[in-house]
Amino acid sequence: MKGSTLLVEDDAALRRSLEVGLRDLDFDVHACASGAEGLTRLTESDFDVVLTDLRMPGMSGLELCKRSVEARPDIPVVVITAFGNLDTAVEAIRAGAYDFITKPVEVEALALVLARAVQHRRLREEVKRLRSEKRSGSPEELVGDSAAIQAVQELIGRIADSDSTILVTGESGTGKEVTARAIHRLSRRAAGPFVAVNCAAIPEALIESELFGHARGAFTDARTARTGLLAQAEGGTLFLDEIGELPLSAQAKLLRVLQERVLRPVGSDREVGFDARVIAATNRDLERAIEEGRFREDLYFRIHVLPVELPPLRARGSDVLVLAHHFLRRFTERSGKALTGIGPAAAEVLLNYQWPGNVRELMNAVEHAVALARFEQIAPEDLPQRIRSYRRSHIIVAGENPSELVPLEEVERRYILRVLETVGGNKRLAARVLGLDRKTLYRKLERYGVS
Repeated sequence: MKGSTLLVEDDAALRRSLEVGLRDLDFDVHACASGAEGLTRLTESDFDVVLTDLRMPGMSGLELCKRSVEARPDIPVVVITAFGNLDTAVEAIRAGAYDFITKPVEVEALALVLARAVQHRRLREEVKRLRSEKRSGSPEELVGDSAAIQAVQELIGRIADSDSTILVTGESGTGKEVTARAIHRLSRRAAGPFVAVNCAAIPEALIESELFGHARGAFTDARTARTGLLAQAEGGTLFLDEIGELPLSAQAKLLRVLQERVLRPVGSDREVGFDARVIAATNRDLERAIEEGRFREDLYFRIHVLPVELPPLRARGSDVLVLAHHFLRRFTERSGKALTGIGPAAAEVLLNYQWPGNVRELMNAVEHAVALARFEQIAPEDLPQRIRSYRRSHIIVAGENPSELVPLEEVERRYILRVLETVGGNKRLAARVLGLDRKTLYRKLERYGVS
């Protein structure tokens, strides 16, 4: 069912027509004939949305709207008004109504308004749940309830105590270092150091010295011996971020260290034992890099013992809100602002965005919003412009590859099917949206093989 709807309408014919029409569109409708009866039903049962006429004898729809908002502010109210009575509708909106629709009422259009209201209510409930939910652990913990991230959580719990090398892959910003730190904290080496190395940030001339250390006098300015980062991770975890950026010469030496568990500082004739858990990470396709001669195949198999693939944020559903509240608490504490949460409208904006920068982009967006927030909840206008102005498109015409170009008829087919999906399969409403008569739409769907 699309939502439990309390319908309040004194006109028996209209009430019956709306009741039947909405039930045909999978709404659970509970109808009553007066505002007083509607208010009683509202206090006795739970509904997703209230739909009420404004002009009714006794308690008017405006009064019902005001009292409904006072008693159950979590339930959105949609009001029905005559076209010439828009001032009253505006007054209802000011009293807290979610939306209004004018007579004569078209059931399909009304269904879309009610569906949005139901979604609005469920978003508010989700925001409320997340705000009240107590989460323990440090800010680095993997946060989320989606099946995708729970699979990762379960996997790292199983492999944390192994000393085998782990390769963490995923798009930029998905939390590869967060994952590595979580594995370290869960492992038997948690009391040891966690040493993070950004392989892309070290100049090529210094990579060997940084990783393996050097002896005194090994080169100009080497006035004292230096312990390399690998040795500094002794007894703990060495995290090699962006390992795909290592030059081939350093890859060969790293391979020997991982195989033999010994290292030789630059300029030294003495080998030193190496005992640290190695976790590597990359956002590159290493198998393709091997084909292009930019990464050693033997090193790939050495680090690819236990692979962990992180899902992009766009594949994690409502984890966007879970993470947003997680970051909100962090930045609120830092800023000292008295923010209580994220408003439903802002939450909807966050859910609609695709997050090409993944969790890192979300964290930056929440920090931006906290800095700009003027009220107790984050509002859409507090979010970065690129996020609040984003409009999702599900119609893929073609990619950058010329071979993906499709005929105009295929573009039409994809768009028609997308519209049909959006309106829940209602062909009459889809035809109206598309500007087609129903017979034309039926012929096209038959040609596409859609029943």
